[in-house]
Amino acid sequence: MKMRDSTTVIWCLVVYVLLFVLHTNLLTCLRSKSQVDEEGNKRALKSEMKQSLLPPPQHLQSSQARRTITCDRSHREYDLCSINGPTVLDPKSSTFYPESPTNSAQHHIVEKVRPYPRKWENFTLSKIKEVTLTSGPKSPPCQVRHNAPALVFSAGGYTGNFFHDFNDGFIPLYITVNSLFADQDDVVLVISKARDWWVRKYTDLLQTFSKHPIIDLDKDNSTHCFTSANVGLISHGFMTINPTLLPNSNTFKHFRFFLDKAYGHGQKSQNHHQNHGLNPRKSLPRLALASRNGATGRVILNQDQVQQLAKEVGFDVIVFEPKGTTSLREAYGLINTSHALVGVHGAALTHSLFLRPGAVFVQVVPLGGEWVAENCFGTSARAMGLEYMEYKIGVEESSLIDKYNRSDALIKDSVALQKKGWSNGIMEIYLKEQNVKLDLVRFREYLERAYKKAKRFMNNEG
Repeated sequence: MKMRDSTTVIWCLVVYVLLFVLHTNLLTCLRSKSQVDEEGNKRALKSEMKQSLLPPPQHLQSSQARRTITCDRSHREYDLCSINGPTVLDPKSSTFYPESPTNSAQHHIVEKVRPYPRKWENFTLSKIKEVTLTSGPKSPPCQVRHNAPALVFSAGGYTGNFFHDFNDGFIPLYITVNSLFADQDDVVLVISKARDWWVRKYTDLLQTFSKHPIIDLDKDNSTHCFTSANVGLISHGFMTINPTLLPNSNTFKHFRFFLDKAYGHGQKSQNHHQNHGLNPRKSLPRLALASRNGATGRVILNQDQVQQLAKEVGFDVIVFEPKGTTSLREAYGLINTSHALVGVHGAALTHSLFLRPGAVFVQVVPLGGEWVAENCFGTSARAMGLEYMEYKIGVEESSLIDKYNRSDALIKDSVALQKKGWSNGIMEIYLKEQNVKLDLVRFREYLERAYKKAKRFMNNEG
């Protein structure tokens, strides 16, 4: 009995020892695995930290840079490029850099644009300063900081011709501002070819676009920082504002009100007071007769008789002969307070933009001038709500019959001739060689119709 009990005790001790050893080994294995996992986690974390300090892959860098610098080159009239974020301008090289470059030196994004909205004219565009937008290398330090975006364009090209100053300049500038900055009224204008005489002439208008001093891209030597930059001007075509292409649906009438903001200053009320004063001539509708005396081509050879005829019809006539030095405030004051404007097609008729909606505009169209008359002034006149009339001269009213045979296509069918192309030679003949001598009997009919419209407008609007 005692022997059996001893055997039992021994076996119990053996089992206990075995269980203890097994338990100890199991704990050791678990601790070892835990240490291995912990070391693995540490190594993985270190690897992730190292990866986060490395630059992103090259294809991702390039994609990010292209989101920062974008260009729209799909239009016939213009290119438009942008840096969509903080940017630094180095005017010495006409180059914009992102303030914080996003990619390596091996993969710079570089875009170049000539910011003038006549892209289809290679000869003209070749004379426009090129502006560069690049994602690298590192930008120069900022010397002048602006808390506003930059809008860059050129006042080169045909600038100096009053029509082109608006057609290629201020109308596209208005469209661009209302397309890109419709929800803000703060933009810095950066302009190349901003000649002193041009800045002086258009100071009031430039200050209406921007409260900031303009930056002269040709003369400034300091680096400038902006919240973003847009290079180029948007054009909708000759003297056109297409409201369907603007986020705020602005029309040509809105542009006209914008001009009034720059030059108006209550002139309508002043004119209304004068018209109701004691001077009997102030009760007559005022007609501004645009004169081209001294110009090359399209001169009214019998201007004195036309002036007298307009007076006989009932107008108070003022001969308007603008010069390059004519103050725009003075010109605006005259045209804005007139009830009718009459003149032969030419740059001076751009002053029709200063007429109030409802006023009368009579454009005398010389031979061969049908297309340019309509596209340069007819379209904008209707868009502004003017009472627009065209007086197309007859063959006998053109001085070209003294130089060319009546059977010549130049005289006989100018429209068909131009369908073959508006060459420089054709333009020279129709616009520079030709003067007009109006048929006073026929023209009187147009003036009488214009008088009725102008009189009604004066009575309603002053």
